[in-house]
Amino acid sequence: MKEVARVPSEFIEKIVQIRRVTKVVKGGKRMSFRATIVIGDGVGRVGVGVAKAAEVPSAIKKAIHQAKKSLIYVNLVNGTIPHEVFGKLGASRVFLKPAPKGTGVIAGGVIRLVLELAGVHNIVTKSLGASSVINNAFAALDGLSNLRKLEDVAAERGVDLNVRFAS
Repeated sequence: MKEVARVPSEFIEKIVQIRRVTKVVKGGKRMSFRATIVIGDGVGRVGVGVAKAAEVPSAIKKAIHQAKKSLIYVNLVNGTIPHEVFGKLGASRVFLKPAPKGTGVIAGGVIRLVLELAGVHNIVTKSLGASSVINNAFAALDGLSNLRKLEDVAAERGVDLNVRFAS
């Protein structure tokens, strides 16, 4: 059997959770494995993937493929996010707040993984509502995808950023 050399990926892959799940069918219970993966490049791109398969390695492979399909670009300003934002999925809510340099990533569990792989260095977060690992990961992703750039908001409002206001 020929050994296949694995091509190094541009992404950092972290396994968040592997669970054994069962499906009740006519003949009894059918077992499979569910893998939850977070991938990111550490400079603004991050994605979350969840997949099931009969064996753990194939579940991980499928989850990585899902995570690559769900990649988002995160708008970062000096290692933090530009403004406060809420992310939601189901009963899970995640509050993300920018923090000054030197604060670090103040987050717990899977939210910390998502933020670190996105390349955020200074942020304060609070997980509200349900504590589901998968929902919190996707809620953090939702919050990061809701971030807006200053230029986009100014263009929407018809404001020129180059004009200095007299105080």
